[in-house]
Amino acid sequence: QVQLVESGGGLVQAGGSLRLSCAASGITFSIYAMGWYRQAPGKQRELVAAISSSGSTNYADSVKGRFTISRDNAKNTVYLQMNSLKPEDTAVYYCNARLSVSSDYWGQGTQVTVSS
Repeated sequence: QVQLVESGGGLVQAGGSLRLSCAASGITFSIYAMGWYRQAPGKQRELVAAISSSGSTNYADSVKGRFTISRDNAKNTVYLQMNSLKPEDTAVYYCNARLSVSSDYWGQGTQVTVSS
């Protein structure tokens, strides 16, 4: 059974930092592309950052220079370091593991709230 378990969300003031973690089980983690998505109330889910199995990364323009995605294949974990947080970063953040259309998994989400 595949499980993606996010942690690290919470309430932080604008300008602060948080680090999200996503621990994966039930998959061969190292071959999966991993991503962080977020969904704010009334908005569509959007890609925040992604990292390929080889370590290549890409980011949404809105978070470039502030967020960093990384992975530790030995721990089956992907991280999202979020610095200089803004109120508009407030959302539920979801972890995604994708190998193919049929091997595409989601975590349950973790709330990030940034107060002004």
